[in-house]
This record gives sequence, C-alpha cells and structure tokens, in this order.
Amino acid sequence: MALRIRLCRADEIGPGAQRAIAVVGLPWPVLVVNVAGTIYASAGVCPHEDVALADGEIEIVDGAPVITCPGHSYQFALATGQCTHDARLRLPRYRVTLVGDDVWIDLA
Repeated sequence: MALRIRLCRADEIGPGAQRAIAVVGLPWPVLVVNVAGTIYASAGVCPHEDVALADGEIEIVDGAPVITCPGHSYQFALATGQCTHDARLRLPRYRVTLVGDDVWIDLA
C-alpha cells in the first residue's frame, strides 16, 4: 500500500507553474509542475549532480514535456523521469492524484 500525502492545493500550481515543496522524510523537495493542466511530481533535484530543478526550464520536445536542469542542461521527460540523453539517469517521479481541490502524491 502506498503512502499518500497531500502536497498542495491545485490552484497553487496553475497551468505553466512549477514549484518545489519540502516534504518531511524526503531528502529533497518535491517538484510539482503543471503543463497544460496535467500535474507532474518528481524529485526536486537532478539525479546527475543534485542541482535544484525548481528553476529548470519546461518545454515540449517531440510532443512531451521535459525539464532542463539549470546546472548542466540534462533533460528529463516529466511523464517517465527518463533522461533524454543518458539512459542510466532517471528522475524519481511520484504518482499524482487530485482529491477535490488538493494535489496528493504517492511516496511508495
């Protein structure tokens, strides 16, 4: 059974928004991103060298949203966490559930 926690209100992460949210028990913040109404949640640091992703650029590449790390320009698909140019790297992701006006994520 997954541990589900409330992350934020949905209206705090409107379309085009992104923010890092500290979660007790995690060594990094959770990055929550809204791309055209779809909310993604992932680790808030790059798995390459632990650079914060909160200021990373979100863009659409081949029809899918990716985030670019501001440190070394590594790109990660928000839907899968896969690095676009290094198959060994994967950005940890969290399943998102909307419950009423709240965004919840599964930690396990």
